[in-house]
Formats: sequence, C-alpha cells, structure tokens
Amino acid sequence: MFDAVRNNKRIVQIFLALITLPFAFFGVDSYVRNAGTGDAVARIGDVKISQQQFQQALRDQQERLRTQMGAQFDAKMLDAPEARRAILDDLVDQQLLTLEATKKKMFASDDAIRRTIDGIDGFKVDGKFSQERYEAALRGQGMTPSGFEARLRQDLTLQQLAMAVSQSGVMARTVSDRILAIQTEKRDIQEFRLPLDAYLDKVQLADGAAKKFYDENSKQFEIPEQAKVEFVVLSMETVGASLAISETEIKAWYDGHKDRYQQPEERRASHILMSSEKLGKDKAKAKAEEVLKEVRKNPAAFADLAKKNSDDPGSAAKGGDLGFIGRGMMVKPFENATFSLKDGEISSVVETDFGFHVIKLTGMRNAKEKDLAEVKGEIEAELKKAAGSRKFAEAAEGFSNTVYEQSDSLKPAADKYGLAVKQSEWLGRQANPANGPLANEKLLAAVFSVDSVKNGRNSEAVEIAPNTLVAARILDYKPAALQPFDNVKGSIETLLRRQEAQTLARKDGESRLEALRRGEESLNWGAVRAYPALIPGRSRRPQGRPSSRWTRPSCRPMRVSTCPGRATRCSSWSASMPVTRSTMPASRPCCAS
Repeated sequence: MFDAVRNNKRIVQIFLALITLPFAFFGVDSYVRNAGTGDAVARIGDVKISQQQFQQALRDQQERLRTQMGAQFDAKMLDAPEARRAILDDLVDQQLLTLEATKKKMFASDDAIRRTIDGIDGFKVDGKFSQERYEAALRGQGMTPSGFEARLRQDLTLQQLAMAVSQSGVMARTVSDRILAIQTEKRDIQEFRLPLDAYLDKVQLADGAAKKFYDENSKQFEIPEQAKVEFVVLSMETVGASLAISETEIKAWYDGHKDRYQQPEERRASHILMSSEKLGKDKAKAKAEEVLKEVRKNPAAFADLAKKNSDDPGSAAKGGDLGFIGRGMMVKPFENATFSLKDGEISSVVETDFGFHVIKLTGMRNAKEKDLAEVKGEIEAELKKAAGSRKFAEAAEGFSNTVYEQSDSLKPAADKYGLAVKQSEWLGRQANPANGPLANEKLLAAVFSVDSVKNGRNSEAVEIAPNTLVAARILDYKPAALQPFDNVKGSIETLLRRQEAQTLARKDGESRLEALRRGEESLNWGAVRAYPALIPGRSRRPQGRPSSRWTRPSCRPMRVSTCPGRATRCSSWSASMPVTRSTMPASRPCCAS
C-alpha cells in the first residue's frame, strides 16, 4: 500500500484532504461527537468498528455531499451497497493506519496540538484564540478538552505517517527529466473563428415554430408546485434548554469520577537524535558521544547543536524541542531517561529503536488533581446533555402522537412541549439548504403528500437529524402550472434562432474545411498562441481508461465543432509534431481549438 502512495503523491493529497481536521469544513460538531458502542461491523485485530461509528461516518459523508452538491444532493446515492462498503473500507483503512503509526512509534506533541487548536477560527474572538470560547464550544457538544485533544492527536499522527511515506520515495533522474520535459512542452497554434452572431441575421423562423416547440416541450415551461407551511421543531437542545443542574449534582458527579480529573505528570524535553538507520549503529553512537561532550562543555548551545546535528526533522528546526510529554507517549528507554532527569539536566547517550539520543529536560509539570472549579463547566454540560437525551427520548414519542392524533393543528404539540410555531416562505419539492430544518427530502415528501395537500393535515413528525424532529402543515398551496405561451414566447424564439444559427455555422465551417483540404481557400488566421501540451485538470481519454491529472490531448482528424452561444472552431492536432501553421504542408492547413 505504501509503495502506491510513494509513487503517486496525488493519492497523499487526497488522503490528507480526507483526514485533515473535519471541523475546518463542517464545524466543530463533526469532530467532537462521541463514538458510542454497538454491534461490531468490522474487526481489525483486537479493535472493533461499531455500528454507531459506521452510522456516524455515513452521516458525516451525507453532510459533506449535501454541502458540495446543494439542491442536487440525493441521500439515496449512499444507500447502494458499494457506497456503504466504501465508507466501511475508509474506517478500516484509518484504523490500519493508526495501528501502523503506533507500531512506528509516531505521535503528535502537545505543542502541535496547541498550535492546531490556536489556529481554528471557531475558537477565536477578534482574531485571537479564546480559552473561554474553546471550552464553551466543547461544552455545547458534551465534550471535554482532554477528549477533543485525544482525537485531534490521533488525526495529526495519521498526517505525520502519510507525509513520512510520501516524502520517502526516490525517482530515477531519467524519469524525472522526462516528466519535466512533457510538462514544459508547448504547442503553437492559430485558429479561425466563425462567430455565431454573424449567422443570427440569416435565420428565418417558420410561422408557428415557437408555438410548436412550446406544445411539444410543455414540461419545460411548468412552474413546480409550491407551498407555504408552518412547522415546529423538537430537538434535544430545545427540550434540555430549561433543564437546570444543581450544585449538589455537580459535586456528587465530581466526587464519583475523580479519576477522570487527574492531570498526570508531564516533562518538557529537547533531544538530539543520531539515526542508526542513516549512519549505522556504531557511527551513530560515536557521533552521539561527541555531541554529548560538546553539550556538556556548553549546555546553552544545545539548541544550536540540535539544529546542526539532529536527524529528527520534526524537532531539529526547533532546537530539538519536543514539547511536554506524558508517560506512554514515547518509547520506554526515552521515557525512562526523561522522567529520571531534573529540570535543566542533560542525560547520557540513550539508545532506542530510532538511534541514539542526547536529552535535555527543559520543564516539569507535577501530577495534580483538577479542582471542582476547573471542571465544573464540563460536568454541568455533560450532565445536562445526559438529562436532555433522556427527556428528549420521553418527549419524542408523545410529540409524534400529538401531531398525528390532533392533525388539524400544530398548536397542541407546540403548547405541550413549549415550542414556537414558525412559518416558511414558498417551498418546492426540492430540498434547499437555505430553508434550514425544512431542507429535508423526507419531510418535504410528507408536506407534499396527498393527505397534507388535499386534507390539510399535519405531516408526520420526521427525524431530520439525530435527536431532531420536525412536523409541518400547509398554510397556502400553489399546484404545478404551465406558464402562458406569451410569457415564454420570446425566450423560445431566441433559443430556436440560436439553434438554427449553429446549424448554419456548422455547414459553413464544414464547407470551408473541405475547401481548405483541397487547397482552394485561404483563411484569415488569428495570431499564433502557445498552449501547453499537457493541460492540468483536463482529460481527453477513451471510456474505461484510467484518468490522469496530466493528459495529452488525443490525436484526431480535422473536424468542425460548435458550442451553443460560442464561436464555431475548425480544429485538428498533429500526431507527430507541434501544431503550427508554419510546419504543416500547404496541402494540410491546420487550426486548433
């Protein structure tokens, strides 16, 4: 698998895009949801992927597609077995990568975690990181900073693994030279255009052509059915808004879960690594001994010596600094040496699987228990979320029954559960993200059902998101209607005129091309322009062939092509030489699009 990554760094870019901090695109919510437990859908060694994890990944993918595709999104596209298998494969791949990173003893330092969190816009106030905003955002999702940072550390570690693999590839000089030559190759072309507007005045539409087109394509001119609705939303947030957690409950939870609020001892260390793999074991050890002597003579020069000598690219540029580390984060020999030092002390040479280290302790944080004041907000949010979840579960069934049993009004359900009855603008059957909670296909199907439209009844209570139910009823309704012919006559005539103009332009272009082939006509060629032979982002390939980021335009015979609303172009490519008018034989004049 890693060989494929080395040989195609495009894969790495895609992979990084998939694992790069989801909250940067979809909000903190997608990053801090709890994984939950359930029946395992897959097992990798001793690690299980639960049904809950799979369903969460499925929902996240739906949200990504909905964001990208807007109104074109169809939730059914993820119902196919192939789509669900792909999502499960992604979860398995991620777990395999996590195991590989653990095996390679990779980790993300506390400083890396801190820098990443500091850079998240959602945690900033006036452009600066706000601890209060950070904690409030996590509390709103029922997540603790330690839990959030643990998940963030895992994703940064996976990025570290991917980059390590992608940057370890070696390419032969002949291959790189050939790729560079292909990418820098250019072709000079000239073109002759047949502007579509030049043919519009020649078009004469037959009497009744517009009406005939209108009658034969009436579906194109229909205004879809629309409705204005009123609706109520029952969510865990609205149900839990009135909940209050007492000081006694918070204190009792704290006393019963003190083990969760232990802050273990941490040490801040810098190191200089001599890689056994790079230098060989004997040379690495000898060099480490030399560096240790220099460090002992001048401890203040540790950072400079690390920048100059260390084989750890991640820390060398920072003077060897690894940030604060806890027990279990480093390999055992390194950990034992670090936690045996005093502040400012320098170790002897320490051997690990990576090579030989010289370690300097630069800071200490003693183990301590967080007091109640520090974690009160976290506990309150967690207790409120748990109570809200229970209350929502109790309310959901009653809400659904009330909406169904008293189907002539939403007011009874709204009054019973303290909800606001809201009204919408005109809605269509297509889900539009701008419509907020009404942008749900299942809910719109219920709104536009026969029972709702003809009988004026409430829709069923539809779950539009986890722990969120919506019911609606129609206030005003417009059935689908055909636009009058007079309203669309002008646009139809314009369309037909342009179609006829394209036909005339094509015929004229084909006749000119035939004359050029016979050498009977010369054209007023445009200026010579240079185009790259490889065009980023464009692919001209036969069906079934694998695509490529860089694709050579395929060779094809001379032809005339037209595009609606654009100039007609005569085009051809030479298979054996750059396409220039000066290099082509007189009997084969050439132009290109």
